[in-house]
Amino acid sequence: MSSTSSFDAIVVGSGISGGWAAKELTEKGARVLLIERGRLVRHGEDYTGEHKAPWEMPFRGFGDRLLYERDYAIQRRGRGFEEGCADFFVNDREHPYQVEPGTDFSWLRGYQLGGRSLTWGRASFRLGDFNFSENKRDGHGIDWPIRYADIAPWYDHVERFIGVSGAQEGIDVLPDGQFLPPFALNCIEEHAKKGIEQAFPGRKMINERTAVLSRDHNGRAACHLCGPCQRGCSTGSYFSTQSSTLPAAEATGLLTVMTDTIVAGVDYDPKLRRVTGVRTINSKTGVHETIGARMIFLNASTLGTLHIMLNSKSEAFPNGLANGSGALGRGLMDTLKGPIIRGEFSGFEDQQPIGNRPCGIYIPRFRNVAKSDTDFLRGYGYQGSGTRALWTRGADLRAIGADLKTELRKPGPWTIMLGGMGEPLPNADNTVRLDPAKVDKWGLPQLLVSFRWTKNEERMAQDMADQGEAMLRAAGAVKVSTLREMKPGGETNHEMGGARMGRDPREAVLNGFNQAHDVPNLFVTDGSCMTSSPCQNPSLTYMALSARAADFAMAQLKQGAI
Repeated sequence: MSSTSSFDAIVVGSGISGGWAAKELTEKGARVLLIERGRLVRHGEDYTGEHKAPWEMPFRGFGDRLLYERDYAIQRRGRGFEEGCADFFVNDREHPYQVEPGTDFSWLRGYQLGGRSLTWGRASFRLGDFNFSENKRDGHGIDWPIRYADIAPWYDHVERFIGVSGAQEGIDVLPDGQFLPPFALNCIEEHAKKGIEQAFPGRKMINERTAVLSRDHNGRAACHLCGPCQRGCSTGSYFSTQSSTLPAAEATGLLTVMTDTIVAGVDYDPKLRRVTGVRTINSKTGVHETIGARMIFLNASTLGTLHIMLNSKSEAFPNGLANGSGALGRGLMDTLKGPIIRGEFSGFEDQQPIGNRPCGIYIPRFRNVAKSDTDFLRGYGYQGSGTRALWTRGADLRAIGADLKTELRKPGPWTIMLGGMGEPLPNADNTVRLDPAKVDKWGLPQLLVSFRWTKNEERMAQDMADQGEAMLRAAGAVKVSTLREMKPGGETNHEMGGARMGRDPREAVLNGFNQAHDVPNLFVTDGSCMTSSPCQNPSLTYMALSARAADFAMAQLKQGAI
């Protein structure tokens, strides 16, 4: 095992939060090594499926079913997995993990430079004081060590850089931000918005806030509505590491990028009470190497970071790095992906969708806000969109032969889809551990995940379905159908928790600046830091926390505190 020269900082993981950590640290003068366990993906030229038509693909856009069943059984459950971008998802057979019997969890991953910033859904919502105080309010989990005022300037900072398209709405539970103009609602969405807001005072249907540019911004071009965002965006119209944070970090001349490099663990010096570097394995050559740094940021995604910390055992931390609290690996969460409600509408036959808009609609949380008004705790929102059915509705048509072909040439009815997204209660019984017997092909322990929804989430999902149906009927839907299903944990792709933030080092891994209580030069700013799992999409919060933590870390470094 060789040892290489030190950096000011090592950032492990190049996705949404890791890219931000690298950008902020280098712009403040740090020499940074950004380590990515997956392959190099170059902006533009490696988006091989970006504008391919179905007939240009071997399986006409449907993909190799037998291959996907064998090698992508988990990944294909994820939003955005399809033939044009399957190479942005891991091969499950090559990267196994275990799930405790009687539980279920889908670990959706992308091992490449940029990580899941290439395939994420781009919904960008702030959390507010309502979210940061909810654990304290109902007594579940532990209190967040921060409030909205602590992070609001960093939301501003992030939004101004990445570009978030949205509208100022003045909704208490969904703080406004620094927005570019929103993408317009279409005719059926405008119609439904009026009907829902008239029938249900206090509820709002708004333009989804999205990290896609509605106009040119910071040297990146406005979205041209081409559609398959998950295949990569060579114009940089949506936020990704490749389009935004990586070029900014590289422009400083202080960034080194290392791909195809697995971080097996972090070294800790008990005399210094500091981490000193990372132990790596080159995934192509198998070469082991130790790389030193003055501080380390872990941004390997929630489960990836927990794997590294749990595997970084020492005499000082026999149960995982910085785990004096015993909280490491406990309290795994995900946004509840609940029922899907569809409403079919009559009319608007002279209207057509324009382009492939990169975002949809959003109904912010309205349950248990001003008062407790349900038989469950916390609440939910809806994401969705209005569309017009085309040829894919063929299975629903009562026609055959020439009549079927004629009907398929005509646009079908307008529909609106609402998908419930709920906040689960923090649950210490949802855990991530190292499997005591199974290892991967590099000899590293596999993860063992135990995850269940509770009765609270089940009651919430029932209410999602009931209220979604009521709202679409109030909006004028002539036909409403509901898939009353709760997806397993992980399938929202918002896995978080396990290294939570908190004020008390006896019950939390991290403090209010994402700094490990037990190890002052270790920072964790990906989803594993989360103390609760609000119903809003969390990625914007990961970015803001990363920028804030990097600012704090650099101040500490310059003061000699770390």
